[in-house]
Amino acid sequence: MRKEKNTIKLKNQKKENSMNYDQKINELKINLPNAADPVGSYVASKISGKMLFISGQISIDENGELIKGKLGKDLNIDEGYNAAKRCALNIVAQIRKACNDDLSKIKSCVKLTGFVNSTEDFVEQPKVINGASDLIASIFGAAGMHTRAAVSTNSLPLGVAVEVDAIFELN
Repeated sequence: MRKEKNTIKLKNQKKENSMNYDQKINELKINLPNAADPVGSYVASKISGKMLFISGQISIDENGELIKGKLGKDLNIDEGYNAAKRCALNIVAQIRKACNDDLSKIKSCVKLTGFVNSTEDFVEQPKVINGASDLIASIFGAAGMHTRAAVSTNSLPLGVAVEVDAIFELN
């Protein structure tokens, strides 16, 4: 049975949405990127009932450059972790746009699915996708705890290292 160290550390957990997520973003000194428009025949986000679906967000650095490469060959686990973190920042930017700049509409993160461009012998996908999970939990606290899949793939769009999509529940 696989045992993975939980890297999510929640301080001063608060139930429900009593926390101001924008204040948390500022406290963590996080600069959210602009929510990118989709580049294909799809939408970046979709609300269905009380569920918010965020399309896959690819790894783009703070300068707007693609984080490209294959884990196990071009990038190490820490670089992959940071690429996944950048995907999560893009997810939060898309959430903000979908919710008309009102993050208090978020009740919880239900699920993240992370795709890792990796070699066939690379087996640390969960450690890479922890970058996204940790960022979501650091912003949303207990409401950011989610289910997850971390999947290996031999290629991702534009040669990026990581892509993450998300499902959130709205109030």
